[in-house]
Amino acid sequence: MKLLARPLHLAPVVALAMTAGLAATAGHADAQPAARQVVARASAPRASTTWRPRPEQWHQTVTEKDLEIPMSDGTVLRGDLTLPATADGRAVQQRLPVILTITAYNKTVIEGAGGAVLAGADPSYLVKRGYAQLDVDARGTGDSPGRWCAFCTREDKDAGEIVAWAHRQSWSDGKVGMTGASYMGIDQLFAAEDDPPGLKAIFPQVPAADVYRDVVASGGQIDVGFIPLWLGLVSATGAIPPAYSLSDPQSALQMALDHIEAGATFTTPLMLQALLGGYPAYDGPFYRQRSPITNIKRIHTPAFFVGGEYDLFQRGTGMDFDALQRQGVATKMILGPWDHLQGSSGAQVGNAGYGSLAQLQLRWFDHYLKGKDTQLGRISPLTYYEQGTGRWATSKTWIGKEERPATYKLSGSATLGSDNGGLTTGRPKAGKSLMQPLPVSGLCTRSSDQWTAGLPNMLMPKMPCFTDNRLNDKSGLVFQTAPVKRTVRIQGPIDAHLNVSTSTGDGLLAVTVEDVAPNGTVSRLTGGWQVVSQRALDKSRSRYLDGRMIQPFHPFLKSTRKALKPGTIAPVDVEVFPTGAAIKPGHRLRVAVEGFDVPHLLAPLPDLVGQLGPLTIYSGGAHTSYVTLPTR
Repeated sequence: MKLLARPLHLAPVVALAMTAGLAATAGHADAQPAARQVVARASAPRASTTWRPRPEQWHQTVTEKDLEIPMSDGTVLRGDLTLPATADGRAVQQRLPVILTITAYNKTVIEGAGGAVLAGADPSYLVKRGYAQLDVDARGTGDSPGRWCAFCTREDKDAGEIVAWAHRQSWSDGKVGMTGASYMGIDQLFAAEDDPPGLKAIFPQVPAADVYRDVVASGGQIDVGFIPLWLGLVSATGAIPPAYSLSDPQSALQMALDHIEAGATFTTPLMLQALLGGYPAYDGPFYRQRSPITNIKRIHTPAFFVGGEYDLFQRGTGMDFDALQRQGVATKMILGPWDHLQGSSGAQVGNAGYGSLAQLQLRWFDHYLKGKDTQLGRISPLTYYEQGTGRWATSKTWIGKEERPATYKLSGSATLGSDNGGLTTGRPKAGKSLMQPLPVSGLCTRSSDQWTAGLPNMLMPKMPCFTDNRLNDKSGLVFQTAPVKRTVRIQGPIDAHLNVSTSTGDGLLAVTVEDVAPNGTVSRLTGGWQVVSQRALDKSRSRYLDGRMIQPFHPFLKSTRKALKPGTIAPVDVEVFPTGAAIKPGHRLRVAVEGFDVPHLLAPLPDLVGQLGPLTIYSGGAHTSYVTLPTR
C-alpha cells in the first residue's frame, strides 16, 4: 500500500459540502479557540497538577492507506495506519501501542479535516509521541464494504474484532486504546463490552447511553432536528468513491452498491416508519441492542469521558460515567458548556484546568498503555462547568452524597404569554393554567441549537435567542421563584411532576428549567419532554435521592401508551435532563412549560392532531405540581 504524509487533503467536494461547516469550528483541539459567550465567563483553569506533557519523539508521520482487516464472517473492512516517521520520511521500525478510531463518517473525510470536530484531537499529537493510529471505516461506510446497520449486533462484534486484529499486528506492541467522538465514542463502549484482547483504555467523547431516550425520541416524540441530518451525513460520506477504485474497480463498485442499498433499505424506511408511528417510534429490542447502557456491566476498561451540557447526549454521557464508576471501573469525566460539535472537537476542554484534549489523551494512554506515572489521581473523577457562576466545579460522583433533593411547588395560575405563576418551597396557592400548544415554541432557543448538533451556533454564534430565552417563554406558561437569598446549586437530573388534563387525551409537556437574572435575561439551563399518553412510570428503574424521585423512567412502549380521558386530571413526570448550575442571590429559578419544541421534536403523524389541543396544568390543593432538583 502507498504511504502518504499527513495532513491528507483527499476529501471530495461532496463530502466537504457536508462537513465544511463542521471543520470551520475546529482547527486542532490544542488551538483553544474562543468559546461562545457563556464560556468566556469561566474562571481561570486551576493549577491542578505538576504533570507536564512530554515532547515529541518524532516530528513526522506517514500513513498506509486501506489496510485490509478481515472479519469473522469474511467481510474485509479497511483502515488507514499512521506511524511516526524518521527524518527521511520512513515509518519507524518498532512495535507501538495502537490508538484505534472506528468511524461511520468516512476515514478519508476525518483525516482531511485534520482530525478536528468529528474525531477530536489531531491524532498526530499521539503518533509523534510513540503511538500508532488506526482509523477504520465501519462496515458499510466509507471505504469498507457491507451494509451499514447502525450498531447492529454484527457491527458491534466488528468493533471487538478490529481491536483484536490490531493487537496481533507486527507494528503493534499488543496494547490498544480507543478515541473518537459521538458515533466513534459509542463504538468504543461496544468494543469494551466485547472485552477483546489488548484493549487497555478508552476515551469516548459525547457518547450515548440509551439511544431512544437520549436522542431518538426524547419524551416519546421523534427527533426530527438531528436524526435526518445524521442519517444524511452517513449516507453522503458513504457515497464517496473509495481511494482504491482504480486498482480494484469491481470491489469498489460492489461496495458503492451496498452503501446505496443500505440507504434505500435501512435508513430511509427507518425514519419513515418512525414518523408513521411504526415500531421505531417506540422503545424496544431495536434500540436496546444499540444502547451501550444495556450491557455496560460487561465493561471493565478504564474510560475517560467528555460530555456537553448542551450536547445531543447530555443525558447519556453522564449515565455511562455513573454506571462504570458504580461498578468499580476507573473512570473520569469532564462536562462542559458545549453543544455536539464543540464537545466532539474538544477544543475547549483545556478550560477545565487539566490541559488540552490531546494532552489529556496522552496522559490517559501513557498511564494505561505505557505504564507511566501521569498523576491521574490529581484529576477529579467529575469536573463540570457550573452555569450561572462560570466556575469549574468538581465532584467525586454523578449524584454525590453531599446532595439533597429540593422541591419547588408550582403556585397559583399562569397565563400564556403574560402573567407568571409562582414557584415556592412553602405552601403553594391553588390554581390552574391553560396552555395552548404553539408550533413555534423552541424555534430560536438553545434547544434548537442543541438538537441540530450545534450547527446554528456555528453559523450564527451571536443570535440573542441562544442565550436569552425570554421571548420563547412567551409561548408557554411560566412559574418562577422570588429572587433567591442564598445560592441554589444544582447537579444532576431533575423531575418535573405536573398534574395535567387535556381535551384530546394527549399532548407534549416541554419543560425548561431556567435562571432569570435581575436584568431580566433568561438563561436556559436544561430541558425535558414528555408525551402525556406515554406517562406510564417504571418506579423500579427511576432514580431517587433521599427517597424523592429525580429521574423518572418511562417504558415508551406501544403497549403502555394510554390516552388521558378528557377532563381527567393525572400526574405526569417529566424527565428533565441533567445539568450543573447555580442560581445566585438576586436571581430567580424559573420553570417554563410549552406544548412544542421545534425543530427538535415532532409527534408521529397519526398522533399529531392529538398534540394540538390545549392542556391544563394544576397547582396547589389536591393536585400539587412540583419540580425536584438535586442540590448541593
